[in-house]
Amino acid sequence: MSSDNPDQSTGAQDDANLAPLPQPSVSHGKRWLPSLVWLIPIVAALVGITLVFKIIVDRGPTITVSFRTAEGLLAGKSKVRYKDVEIGEVQAIRLSPDRSEVLATILLSKDAKSFTASDTTFWVVRPRIDASGITGLGTLVSGAYIGADAGKSEETSRQFIGMESQPIVTRDAAGKQFILHAQDIGSLDIGSPVLYRMIKVGRVASYNLDQDGKGISLHIFIDAPYDRFVGLNTRFWHASGINLEVNASGIKVNTMSLATLAVGGLAFQSIGDETGELANENTVFDLADNQSDAFQATNGVAETAVLYFNQSLRGLSPGAPVDFRGVVIGKVKSLGIDYDNKRHQFQMPVVVEIYPDRLGSQYNAEQQSTDSKKQRLKLLINNGMRAQLRNGSLITGQLYVAIDFFPKAPKVQVDFNKQPIELPTIPGSLDELQTQIATIADKLSKVPFDQIGAELKTTLINFNVTLQNAQKLTQTLHNDVAPEVIAAMKDVRSTLHSAEQTLHTADITLNTAQRSLAEDAPLQQDLRQTFQDLSRAAVSLKVLTDYLEQHPESLIRGKQAEPKNE
Repeated sequence: MSSDNPDQSTGAQDDANLAPLPQPSVSHGKRWLPSLVWLIPIVAALVGITLVFKIIVDRGPTITVSFRTAEGLLAGKSKVRYKDVEIGEVQAIRLSPDRSEVLATILLSKDAKSFTASDTTFWVVRPRIDASGITGLGTLVSGAYIGADAGKSEETSRQFIGMESQPIVTRDAAGKQFILHAQDIGSLDIGSPVLYRMIKVGRVASYNLDQDGKGISLHIFIDAPYDRFVGLNTRFWHASGINLEVNASGIKVNTMSLATLAVGGLAFQSIGDETGELANENTVFDLADNQSDAFQATNGVAETAVLYFNQSLRGLSPGAPVDFRGVVIGKVKSLGIDYDNKRHQFQMPVVVEIYPDRLGSQYNAEQQSTDSKKQRLKLLINNGMRAQLRNGSLITGQLYVAIDFFPKAPKVQVDFNKQPIELPTIPGSLDELQTQIATIADKLSKVPFDQIGAELKTTLINFNVTLQNAQKLTQTLHNDVAPEVIAAMKDVRSTLHSAEQTLHTADITLNTAQRSLAEDAPLQQDLRQTFQDLSRAAVSLKVLTDYLEQHPESLIRGKQAEPKNE
């Protein structure tokens, strides 16, 4: 019985579970093909991926340029240009963290990678009026844009500091840059023209104050090919539109080009038109105040001296020339006033700068020691070398310091160890003239003009009485003596007439005698012929006499015939 054996029933069930299962039937459906509707988005996706890849491949570098202000710049619109060729675009503009400047994010084109050089410069081009002229007028229509000047450094950067104005000289400009040193900038500015023979050949690129604060350095750029006219013999000077100079020489007016009238300018030329060796890039030159100062002799090292004058310094100003017989050898540096405790009077010290190199090559032929210089200066002072104030122009009243020799000047003692050295002075010719005029005025004030006037009045009255008496005497003579005088005058006139006729007759006689005695007169010819005949007769008579002395018998017998030669 199956119920009585549980193990047998369990085994039967396991056998039933191990029986093979039936195989499923597989039916193959039709093959699926994509619909044409999906082709359009696939193509669009491929085109988008291609464009994105192209943009990524053609995408240039991104840089950031800082400016003080974003005036005129617009994100997504303002362009970056180089020589008017678009090389990038402003993507975004934001403030710096400290809000002191604005940061412009610029996306450059792929072919503008060279503009990532660390020395590349950027600036905003806006309408601007400066010394170089009017620039950026095109931005009135197109809007402001960022200009660029490619650098040459091998180092690259993504952060740049933008310039506030366009540079005067770009790196691709042909020419040379030079440095001029001056005391002050005058009327010059960036972009001021540089002239050569009244032709604009360059411009002022930049300027900066010297580190010691005693002058400025001007960087100028001379365009090619005019840079070949700048040599070691070249001199530079200020050349403003109208240069009015009032000094001890009078009033001088120099006019340059109209372009320099408002913005000033520079000019240069070589000494004697001999350029000499060409100047290298960044050669340093001195900038003179005017052309005459530029062509003066080389200054060399200046020596300082002080001159004490006991007179007014009106008309003397710093910069006035120190003159030695017409040659400027220095200039006045400063004026002052000082009290002399010994003499209990005021003195006027004038500090001057003298350039010994201007005294000639023979004076500076040998390098002199300090002692030899003192000995030479002592010898010159003992020979009468003095400083004197002179009037350079009666129109302007300007004074200058003249150094000359005055042999009759009194001897002075000079302390050569004192610095600066004190040179002796003598009063000016104008002061001497004023002293003489004052002396004459003092003498004239002592003359008793009132007494002289009274005596002169009495003399004139007496003289008037004398004249009246003389007039009465003349009238009396005219009434009493005049008839007899008239008769006598008639007799004298008759006598003179007779004498005139006698002289006329004598003149005729003299003329006749003169004609008779002339060489071509007949009387002279007859006399000469007579004298010739007498001379021949005398010769014949002498021959006859000689013959009779030798042959006296010929008076009886006659002249014998001469024998014939056989």
